[in-house]
Amino acid sequence: MRVVTPDMAPKQLIKAARKEHPNASKKDIARAAFFSIIANAEEDHGKARNLQAFAIAERVDGTS
Repeated sequence: MRVVTPDMAPKQLIKAARKEHPNASKKDIARAAFFSIIANAEEDHGKARNLQAFAIAERVDGTS
């Protein structure tokens, strides 16, 4: 939740997450996004929607 903003594109989210965690894979970042949605959905709806869209796209895409 620290690195995401409501208007952030998926590529920007990956870049920001990797800046904080250089060894994280896309799969790790998608899992963290799902966890963050569950843990913090009530706090910031804009960030939660962005994380949800990113996480679902990564799961559907199937890339790691």
